[in-house]
Amino acid sequence: MEIVQIVGLGVVAAVLAVTIRHNKPEMAMLLSIAVGLILFFMVLGKIGAVVELLKEMASRASLNMVYLATVLKIVAIAYIADFGAQICRDAGEGAVASKIEFAAKILILVLAVPIVMALLQSLLKLLP
Repeated sequence: MEIVQIVGLGVVAAVLAVTIRHNKPEMAMLLSIAVGLILFFMVLGKIGAVVELLKEMASRASLNMVYLATVLKIVAIAYIADFGAQICRDAGEGAVASKIEFAAKILILVLAVPIVMALLQSLLKLLP
């Protein structure tokens, strides 16, 4: 069970970070970033499998791959922004974290416009 390994690594890292934060706060932050990256790489293979499955299903359904690619980019932006914002919050920079989240929302909105336009065009074709 991978989740036990993931949670175990996270808890050990949290305890270590709390322990060393008093003496070396910069090392605690680096530890948090390193563990976050390790956890990301632990699940990266799973993400790849999901993406491949979605691509296969989209091709079976004759969906335009541009839309699937856009949705996957949106999901990636959301996860990366959340990861970066959490690191900023851990470092005590809540204002920077908020700006990262705001920028991600704008980028997601920009990427979503073509999908929304295609959906609206499809709806307009259905109307008499």
